[in-house]
Amino acid sequence: MNEQMNEQITQSIDDKIKVLISEKEIEKKIVRLAKEINENYKESLPVIVCVLKGAFIFCSNLVKKLKLPLLEIEFISVSSYGNEFKSSGEVNLTVPLSGAITNKDVLLVEDIVDTGVTAKFLIEYLQKQNPKSIKLASLLCKPQKLQHKINIDYLAFNIEDKFVIGYGLDYLGKYRTLPYIGYIEE
Repeated sequence: MNEQMNEQITQSIDDKIKVLISEKEIEKKIVRLAKEINENYKESLPVIVCVLKGAFIFCSNLVKKLKLPLLEIEFISVSSYGNEFKSSGEVNLTVPLSGAITNKDVLLVEDIVDTGVTAKFLIEYLQKQNPKSIKLASLLCKPQKLQHKINIDYLAFNIEDKFVIGYGLDYLGKYRTLPYIGYIEE
């Protein structure tokens, strides 16, 4: 896609962005989730596995609220959207886990569970490394789109089937830095 076409698409999208979940609402949920995680992991130190790029803001703000100063943080990256508004249904591991998680409690931090294809892929990938446990935290979930039964242990928000941006989520690499969750009104 050439630069001029990209700018035209961006401008037409900017005019259609609506707030779905405010920054204040997100902050309240993160505090609640952190409280639950602190309670559940008071006897162990989980390895936080942040799914890049979409979950980095959520994960960063979540771990700052945790009272677990010795926890480890790892990163992993997958791709399933490309430049589309919906998942391709095919997950590609683009950055594998670099640290060892064998016999450790793992908390996988996702931005959104949409169809569940990516979450299922990641959980299966992590299970092959023999962790003690795996739990999933997600900022968002679209329950009506789920194709796989996914247990989200720590969920901030269920949302309608809208293409969302902001707070780490993007479209064509843009809009990640919006301080709220927005959607593009069609």
